[in-house]
Amino acid sequence: MSLRLATFNIENLMTRFDFTGFRNQLRQDRVLRLFDIRNEAEYQRLEEARTIAHTDDARQHSALAIADADADILCLQETDNMAALEAFEYGYLFRMVGNGYRQKYLIEGNDSRGIDVSVLMREETRDGQRIECVDIRSHAGVTYRDFGLHTPDLGPGIQPDDKIFKRDCLEMDLRIGGRPLTLYVVHFKSMGPGRDGLDGRQSTMPVRMAEARAVRRIVEDRFGLGRTADKTFAICGDMNDYQEKLAIEGDRRNGYRFIPRREDVSALDAFTADGFAVNPMLRRPVDDRWTLYHSRGPEERHLCQLDYIWLSPSLAERNAHHVPEIIRAGQPFRTLFPPGQEVERYPRVGWDRPKASDHCPVVMTLDL
Repeated sequence: MSLRLATFNIENLMTRFDFTGFRNQLRQDRVLRLFDIRNEAEYQRLEEARTIAHTDDARQHSALAIADADADILCLQETDNMAALEAFEYGYLFRMVGNGYRQKYLIEGNDSRGIDVSVLMREETRDGQRIECVDIRSHAGVTYRDFGLHTPDLGPGIQPDDKIFKRDCLEMDLRIGGRPLTLYVVHFKSMGPGRDGLDGRQSTMPVRMAEARAVRRIVEDRFGLGRTADKTFAICGDMNDYQEKLAIEGDRRNGYRFIPRREDVSALDAFTADGFAVNPMLRRPVDDRWTLYHSRGPEERHLCQLDYIWLSPSLAERNAHHVPEIIRAGQPFRTLFPPGQEVERYPRVGWDRPKASDHCPVVMTLDL
């Protein structure tokens, strides 16, 4: 009996307009910067038209990427609400894939923009095993004080009674053909602007470290400290951090070089310490593990893995012969692929959009 489990940051699956770009240029779409917009009302009308025109192409690409993942259980990040999830599932997935996801789960979390983690599940696996949700729990209310994780390096604005998770850690007890699987779905703190002489990744690292330690604490509280190795669980989501990357040098004219580099410190060290969880992506070649292209100009470009399916040691061992798949056909044209990894991207791919997402879906076939 096998199960296909996937995770995907679908990016801003929203049913509302975001007008904050009128006052915050960092949130303003680049096309609107070309025009002299006289007032906020005019900006709102233009933003509504731009969003509607752009969204259908983007969501068709998102649905194509999900169709290629062909997962029985799909963990999504950046879902606005259940209405957005249902509209996307019916209007795009069901119509394009031909077999939708009847079971949908979303609990409102802590994100200031209202984007949450969610889960879509089929009623049965492809070989006819029933997929059941036995229980679901949100851990959005956990504070730094609750887990003793408040430290000065979190920053001056973070207090002991603040909530640890910037979105949530959604815990689901499942039964697949009668066999148990516990799923943890997360979306860690993004790499914001730098502070105190540190870049965006370093300055936000303590928050992600606390989130990763909190997830581990939740798992250990559930199964018992030191008793998690033989349990059947997976941690899925956008971790917004990495332990290695492919630095990119060169240019379009003279060619690019992709250089593997290890990171000295990562928030994900909390998972790999003492073998608590296994990243099966390490079964792929070192230059073929990336799920996102990051670029802030020619001096800061790299490919890295932000999207993960972490497996418990026993689940990883049971599936030692399985290698995760990465769906990259929905990447924007600007993404630089290492030699030999190029794929035929979905139709109408321009320099930056439409795109399925900046993130790639990751899918893992698991024997339970």
